[in-house]
Amino acid sequence: MEEFIEFLWKDDVSNVGDCPSLSRGRLDGRDGYFVVGKKTSQDLRAQIPQVGDDEIAVFVPANVIDRTRDL
Repeated sequence: MEEFIEFLWKDDVSNVGDCPSLSRGRLDGRDGYFVVGKKTSQDLRAQIPQVGDDEIAVFVPANVIDRTRDL
């Protein structure tokens, strides 16, 4: 299966570029979502359960994720 990324939407209050967004796609043979958001601080990251050493925790406004209900 070929890897791909399809942009879905960005934060409702974003103007241009540099904005939290959601895309869907395929990576390593698995379908899923790519989330672009603000990096969290080390202190906040430590409070989020099960973030692996090769992972990053990001914050996105609720409206970016809430729209997945309509997919």
